[in-house]
Amino acid sequence: MDTPRQAPFHLCEEPVQHWRIGPVTVARVVEGITEFSARMFLPELTEEQIDAAGAWAAPFFTEDKRRLLLSCHSFLVKTPDTTIVVDTCVGTHQPRSMQTDPTFLDRLSAVIPGGRDGVDAVVCTHLHFDHIGCNTIEVDGVLQPTFPNAQYLVAEPELAATLADDHMDVLDESIRPLLDAEVLYPVAPDHRIDPWTCLVPSPGHSPGHVCLSIETDTATAVITGDAVHSPLQFTYPSVSAEIADHDSAEATRTRERLVALLADTDTLVLGTHFPTPTAGHLRGGPLPWIEPVEGLDLVGPLRVPR
Repeated sequence: MDTPRQAPFHLCEEPVQHWRIGPVTVARVVEGITEFSARMFLPELTEEQIDAAGAWAAPFFTEDKRRLLLSCHSFLVKTPDTTIVVDTCVGTHQPRSMQTDPTFLDRLSAVIPGGRDGVDAVVCTHLHFDHIGCNTIEVDGVLQPTFPNAQYLVAEPELAATLADDHMDVLDESIRPLLDAEVLYPVAPDHRIDPWTCLVPSPGHSPGHVCLSIETDTATAVITGDAVHSPLQFTYPSVSAEIADHDSAEATRTRERLVALLADTDTLVLGTHFPTPTAGHLRGGPLPWIEPVEGLDLVGPLRVPR
């Protein structure tokens, strides 16, 4: 069995993709894709279950089905009022069990209208290292907010838990510089950002984990964070990432609620760790599955649909 530190890593060779949700546009910028032993990361998931799920699940595993493919990417959400970055990936501050691409931040900045200065809010779905590594950037030996005009939003229970137990060693590089700059805002787990976006409580993987809901008059979407690492966890909600979860039983209950809420609706599901196809509609039945929705290739900065 391999450990996360030995997991193979693939640089992203795909173009930036984007999806439209009414007047809101969401783009995916990939840092890289990591292979994990499926038995290690999702120990309760069997090969028989993978086979039973069907062909739709194939893109999320290596060909031999022994290794899980996890993409690490940021979502850029552009509403009529607000430019939002959802999670900032691994970054380059220190060696981590998941690798990084040093060009990632430049690629992300190129998609943002106005570059890093143009971001209004950064949503931290939770405070694990692979979601907040580019929260800060080093300038003249000092760590500063990467997005200088943004409010960094984190659920109050998540921040409290991390301040009490920094088991992922993220405080000094990804959190305290934001507190010092007075740009980190602890918010309620159901905090509304603007008329189109709000946080959704989804604890379990971490104490104060949140998803991001996008709601318009004509369409809806949800960005999962790590409530779901693999779409197979929609098919089998009791299958947990025990190696990474704070409370796997609560994480299971969260996934069961998400399945009940999303199955057989038109809500677009955007998986924070799903490689291509990253987005789709959840279809119900004895074995829920994701019907893919392809994104459009993005050229130049992201814009709000006209």
